Amino acid sequence: MSRNDAAPGTVTAPPGRIRRVLSHLYVQCLIAVLLGAAVGWLWPSVGADLKPLGDGFIALVKMLIAPIIFCTVVHGIASMGNARAVGRVSLKALVYFEVLTTVAMVIGLVVVNVLKPGSGLHVDVSSLSAKGLPPEASTAHEGFAEFVLAMIPATLVSALTGNEILPVLLVSLLFGFGLHASGEAGVGIARGVEKFSTVLFTLIRWIMRLAPIGAFGSMAFTIGNYGLGTLRHLALLVGSFWLTALFFVLVVLGTVMRLNGLRLLPFLRYIKEELLIVLGTSSTEPVLPRMMAKLQHVGASKPVVGITLPAGYSFNLDGTAIYLTMGSVFLAQALGIDLSLTQQLAMLAVMLLTSKGAAGVTGSGFIALAATLSAVPHVPVAALALIFGIDRFMSEARALTSVVGNGVATLAVARWEGELDEDRAKAVLRGEIPYAPAPDPSAVTAEPDPKQTPAPEAMPEPTRDPVPAAS
Repeated sequence: MSRNDAAPGTVTAPPGRIRRVLSHLYVQCLIAVLLGAAVGWLWPSVGADLKPLGDGFIALVKMLIAPIIFCTVVHGIASMGNARAVGRVSLKALVYFEVLTTVAMVIGLVVVNVLKPGSGLHVDVSSLSAKGLPPEASTAHEGFAEFVLAMIPATLVSALTGNEILPVLLVSLLFGFGLHASGEAGVGIARGVEKFSTVLFTLIRWIMRLAPIGAFGSMAFTIGNYGLGTLRHLALLVGSFWLTALFFVLVVLGTVMRLNGLRLLPFLRYIKEELLIVLGTSSTEPVLPRMMAKLQHVGASKPVVGITLPAGYSFNLDGTAIYLTMGSVFLAQALGIDLSLTQQLAMLAVMLLTSKGAAGVTGSGFIALAATLSAVPHVPVAALALIFGIDRFMSEARALTSVVGNGVATLAVARWEGELDEDRAKAVLRGEIPYAPAPDPSAVTAEPDPKQTPAPEAMPEPTRDPVPAAS
């Protein structure tokens, strides 16, 4: 029966509209997440074996993260009028990061003390064992001096081949200032770095086409390996953590957006594709290049985005901050350890250090919690075995909170610097200037099809890349 012969009252979607909907990356990722959950639930062993799909996708993205951060930060510094402008942006970003991270930790501390999700478990300390935990959870963790020294790579190039973001930022800052101070000698190199970043973003666009496969594999593994029943075990901790993270995003980050003349919900709709990728992979790293492009499209200048957003991946992990306070106090409650206010504040001070420098990958929050417990004498590290099985279900909330927090932080710093086009930002968030990825230079057609050529008014305006005036 043809479409015109359909029964009265039957609504059929045009095939072209279905194809357009399915062409959106966020739709593909949503379908992949649902399919992955179904596979993990119906065939647990199959789902557990699909973990390499998610790991492989994240590994492909991580392969390009260090050079992308290097090129973006170097070009951002070289584009600025003087070194004072770079220092001003960096200082404002770091102050913002510390304030918001502290607020997130305090909120987590208040919630876990009010709800007391660990009270009543009465776990025997002698029954706990660190066996089965990741090796990183049982190793000694460095103090402040070692933390600072670890930021310095062995060589200039080794920073780009390692797994840590802080050494990349250090090398990028030094190289960028070196180009800036070299005058004409550094201009050609700066242009080469900018062109090289164009190649890197082309590669990341290709890799992001595999995001649905990565999301499918990660979700299938999570449900297949831990099971839906795991959510019922210690459900109060999982539920209270998700609600606390939601409260932080809607109330705290929503207030920050309001103070900067913008609204949070339109911004969340604007980055919905990135949020679904993070939900599926439990990692913020895959969306770093896309977030940088979208924040520039929304009206933030390229230099501010290039400095603030990568730094936020190490210094502004809001989701991890909430997790550290709630997780550590929960374990103390489960073991019957009564932590005084002074002891909890001392742990919070340690967390301000241990939360820094963690990459936005799955499990980094758990390792940061292990570092916290190993640095304070109140709760044994072996207690981590109590929440190891359900940590994966909280890692999604950690990653989602952190990626939204870093986006909001970049917009806030850009506005404080006068480097945010507010009219454009409001128009973009209203959907009047849709985001479209840069065209793929490898896609060359013999003749353009006038039927498929977008109208001039539908094309997004170029992103801003100004040179701030010296103050």
